[in-house]
Amino acid sequence: MESRESVKIEKRHLGKTDLQVTPIGLGCWQFAGSKGFMNRSYWNSPPQEEVDKIVKITLDGGINWFDTAELYGRGSSERALSTALCKAGMANNDVVIATKWSPFFRTAGNIPRTIDKRVECLSPCKIDLYQIHMPYAFSSVEAQMDAMAGLVKEGKIRYIGVSNFSAIQMRRAHAALAKHGLPLASNQVRFNLVNRNPEKNGLLDAAKELNVSLIAYSPLAQGLLTGKFHKNPEWINPAFPISN
Repeated sequence: MESRESVKIEKRHLGKTDLQVTPIGLGCWQFAGSKGFMNRSYWNSPPQEEVDKIVKITLDGGINWFDTAELYGRGSSERALSTALCKAGMANNDVVIATKWSPFFRTAGNIPRTIDKRVECLSPCKIDLYQIHMPYAFSSVEAQMDAMAGLVKEGKIRYIGVSNFSAIQMRRAHAALAKHGLPLASNQVRFNLVNRNPEKNGLLDAAKELNVSLIAYSPLAQGLLTGKFHKNPEWINPAFPISN
């Protein structure tokens, strides 16, 4: 395998920010293992040694950014990622770290109250992109963006994103941040060959208009598009002839 110094992947700006990321990032939900309600049905708990190996292979392949969340094991994924990056000797300027605030049963006032925990879990890595995980908070989109803008002004995060927001919700977030002179960097949504809703519901068009990057999660439909769950995986090989 090539050393990471020799692997060059063209990067792109995330929205209207100076964050430059590779076209593919590493989602770190699996690093939470079975910890937390949302994780028990999906993952076995990987040992830290396995997380370290995954992160190293990712870095060696030229990928420079990682996406995690508070909801992924209540900080377990964040801590595992930070530990692996430290072992790999990566400084903050070498990678881009994205994480997310969990809005369930919370108001916007919880955003500044819990940011120190996110900082602690990821330390010494800095939070480059902080995202509202889902549009389900007990506060308006505008109130959430006001709280997030405050974190930028305090220097606790660099940029703001959202996740699972509709086109209308994304427009509201964009407009609210504009009042603070800040861009909405991104909207992370399910987007793959099985689920192409962003192309149909106006989200992709709105993102292009506002210069907001769409981050596609589950791009391989959690393995469905790889043939992982097919009874006859060889049938998905384009070279395999199938007669009607």
